[in-house]
Amino acid sequence: MNTSNNSLTEATYYILLALVTPLHGYGIMQRTAELSSGRLMISAGTLYGALSTLMEKGWIEQLAAITDSRKKEYQITDIGLTVLRGELSRLEELVRNGRNIIDNIK
Repeated sequence: MNTSNNSLTEATYYILLALVTPLHGYGIMQRTAELSSGRLMISAGTLYGALSTLMEKGWIEQLAAITDSRKKEYQITDIGLTVLRGELSRLEELVRNGRNIIDNIK
């Protein structure tokens, strides 16, 4: 259950953001592409490796399977939401610091 202040990769950030609403693998791939305006296209291999890691950390969980469905759905956990909020604060600080410096260039 690591919630330390380590920065997240862009893919991890967008996967967690996408999983605020429960989704299956293909839905996560579509949502991350949508959220990043098509800049981040996650392959299936990358996604399922990331999902496994995120579940091990306790940041996401797999939902109970619906009978007759092969699709596995995932959602962010409370711990994952804490991590996501921490990353958002970190990114806001980066932007704030950058603006403070860039805006003061003469």
